Amino acid sequence: MKQEHYPDMVEGRQPVLECLRSGQAVNQLYVAQGSNQGSIRQIIQLAREQNIVVKEVPRSVLDSMSQTHNHQGVIAYISPIQYIELDDLLALNKPPYYLVLAGIEDPHNLGSLIRSAEACGFSGVIIPKRRATAVTPVVVKASAGAAAHLPIVRVTNLTAALKQLQDAGCWIVGADMDGQVCYEQDLRGPIALVIGSEGSGLPRLIKDNCDLLVRIPLYGAIESFNAAVAGGILMYEIQRQNHTPK
Repeated sequence: MKQEHYPDMVEGRQPVLECLRSGQAVNQLYVAQGSNQGSIRQIIQLAREQNIVVKEVPRSVLDSMSQTHNHQGVIAYISPIQYIELDDLLALNKPPYYLVLAGIEDPHNLGSLIRSAEACGFSGVIIPKRRATAVTPVVVKASAGAAAHLPIVRVTNLTAALKQLQDAGCWIVGADMDGQVCYEQDLRGPIALVIGSEGSGLPRLIKDNCDLLVRIPLYGAIESFNAAVAGGILMYEIQRQNHTPK
C-alpha cells in the first residue's frame, strides 16, 4: 500500500473510519466541502466525539494533498507517536518533572521543547488537543528523535490536567514575564513547568492556576526569548537546582 510510505496520512472513507473506531490518535481530519452523507457523516461525528479538529476544504485541496489519488473526500493525519494518558504518566514512578505546553503552535518549537525535556531528564510532556500543534512528523524530526523516547500526553482540558498534577504533589511553575527571577526561587522537588504560546504567553486561566510564576532576566535590547529557548533554560535551571546540594 502507498500508505506505508506516508505513515502520517490515511486516505479514504473506510480506512479513516477504522482509524477512528480503533482509537488511533488522529491529529486533524480534512473533509471535502459538501460531503456530509453516509460514512462521511459518521466519520465527522466520531471525530467530534473524540475532540479531533475537522476542517472542511474544497475537494481540489484534498486532490493536491492526496498521495493515493483515491481520497474519497476525506484525509486524516494521524500521530506518528502513541500518546499516553496522564494517569499512566503519573504512574511511571519516574522523577516528577513534567513539561506542560499551553498553546505551542509552531511544530519546530514543539520539537525543540521535547528534545530539551528529554535531555534535561524530564519524565513527560503534556500538550492540549486544541489551539496547539500536535506531534506531527515535522515535530518528531525537530525533536531529533526525542519524541520516541519521552512519554507525551494530549489532554482536552489543560486546567484540569494542572489540577491533577497538583493533586499528585507537583508544584505548578509557569513561565511569565511578570514572574520572579527563576534562579532566585526554590525549584527543587516535584515540578510541572508550564510554557505558554509563542505570541501571547500563558492564558489567564492557566496563569491563575500556577503556584509560582518565574521569568528569565534579560540583559539585551530584545524583550523576550522564544518559547523553545525559554523552556530549555528553565528546564535546565530546575535540574541544576535539584542536582545541587542544599
